[in-house]
Amino acid sequence: MVTAIILLNIERGQVNQVAEAVADLPGVAEVYSVAGRFDLAVIVRVAANDQLADLVTNHMVNLSGILQTETLIAFRTFSRHDVEAAFSLGG
Repeated sequence: MVTAIILLNIERGQVNQVAEAVADLPGVAEVYSVAGRFDLAVIVRVAANDQLADLVTNHMVNLSGILQTETLIAFRTFSRHDVEAAFSLGG
């Protein structure tokens, strides 16, 4: 499983429309509107890097309103559960 976070800059006034369109793309698990340098943060989960490449270069590129993207590929997932288990003294 490949997990990626794609950060998007969106044209003014288009955030909601782009977020809804992105949420419908294959492999997109979640879309968040965020404060800061970017307008949207997209969580993607796909089986292989090829699917991620297809999503970004063939699907997202066709959506109007996206000004810029930055894709972060996750190496490893850490969750609260993982951290608690690592420090657990056992049962």
